[in-house]
Amino acid sequence: MPVETTDIPGLLVVHWPTHDDDRGFFRQTYQIRELTEALGREPVLRQGNHSHSVPGVLRGFHAEPWDKLVYVVRGHAMAAVADIRPDSPSFGEARTFLLGDPPGERSRLFIGEGLANSFCTLGTENVDYLYDVSDYWRPDIDKPSVAWDDPDLAVEWPISDPIMSEADAKNPTLRDLFPAHTRWS
Repeated sequence: MPVETTDIPGLLVVHWPTHDDDRGFFRQTYQIRELTEALGREPVLRQGNHSHSVPGVLRGFHAEPWDKLVYVVRGHAMAAVADIRPDSPSFGEARTFLLGDPPGERSRLFIGEGLANSFCTLGTENVDYLYDVSDYWRPDIDKPSVAWDDPDLAVEWPISDPIMSEADAKNPTLRDLFPAHTRWS
């Protein structure tokens, strides 16, 4: 099955074969029915977004109130997904994935509502990161964010001095957000 579940509820990896020939390649990137089967519910995608980043960029951990289906169409990136849902059994866990080129790594991630995702560009090429979401963007959304270098998440980023937004550089840690959580006791 092209959809792989992970040990974090709501986080899926979608793999489809790539068909190469002398013209280039073709690949399917997802089917709603396969996501539905893996999730036990049908995801609804309402808005498509495109992020373009230069080499050395890291976009911080954000957990918008919607599902995301992400895909790197150009370049190479490392994505990190963290469970920051305080009632989740995998709260505080993070997983990383290589996305984009080379062809063997052209996977797609489904990131369920409440999971925080982040990514950094790798190599010397710009990265185009597409993500479809299950709700419309609004300026008043609650978007919890977490520090990219939170020691409790312990993500091993391949860059030490990333280019990032001022807001992402000031994100709090999970302990700052949830100081009384039982994970810290």
